[in-house]
Amino acid sequence: MSNTLYVVGTPIGNMNDMTPRAVQTLEQVDFIAAEDTRVTVKLLNHFGVKKPMVSYFEHNKHEKGRQIIDRILAGESCAIVTDAGMPCISDPGEDLIRQCEEAGVKTVVVPGPSAVISALAVSGLETGRFTFEGFLSVNKKSRSEHLESLLSERRTMIFYEAPHKLPNTLKDLYATFGDRKLTIARELTKIHEQIIRTTTKEAAKNYADGSLKGEIVLILEGKKEKETASISLAEAVAYAQSLIDSGMRPTDAAKEAAAMAGLKKYDIYKEVM
Repeated sequence: MSNTLYVVGTPIGNMNDMTPRAVQTLEQVDFIAAEDTRVTVKLLNHFGVKKPMVSYFEHNKHEKGRQIIDRILAGESCAIVTDAGMPCISDPGEDLIRQCEEAGVKTVVVPGPSAVISALAVSGLETGRFTFEGFLSVNKKSRSEHLESLLSERRTMIFYEAPHKLPNTLKDLYATFGDRKLTIARELTKIHEQIIRTTTKEAAKNYADGSLKGEIVLILEGKKEKETASISLAEAVAYAQSLIDSGMRPTDAAKEAAAMAGLKKYDIYKEVM
């Protein structure tokens, strides 16, 4: 196992989802790189594993990454884990993999639970082609630009979201995409797991009050190939207003909303103003 980095998937909520191979790998490596050592020590204690750990997260990944690589090159083996799920997916471990490639360090994956795939599997939406979009920005302009870039996306779209940001995100999804199928996967594999198959319109109405708590995955229906404009004037105006709130000029916002909805720019502009 020497001179190797092991990418080890860990449970996303249910300890019983930890694979025997993952436990064995953690027992055999020389040290573990953990996103939060306080979280990982609970996992290790549950399985009776005692191993030294190093903290590896977004704000120390460059410095600690180099130290981890140096130790592996010196003959040690390391397992990288995240707090939950597969490391290196929307995670600073991605940077460590690049460093391994540059240094010629061997990497081995020990697969485990993934919130992205688990949520998609039970979404009820098309699974043949999908795109993982990670977390949306808290910055209104950046979030708006991200969503606008997906207006013509035909694949199923998957987002991670924090509960305190969910209300605004649901409103933005409806304002941007109109009424589409949406699945909200909450607290996957945990006691209070909940799969809500709804639409962007209903979700914005029913769940924008902040009542949904816990870890959230959103699965959004892609644009249909023969999708025709079915967005109401009110929905187009709401979308234009969200663009204006993000810093876009009213005329440009009305123009973009009109193009999306198949309506007249003047009608939207008049309502906005």
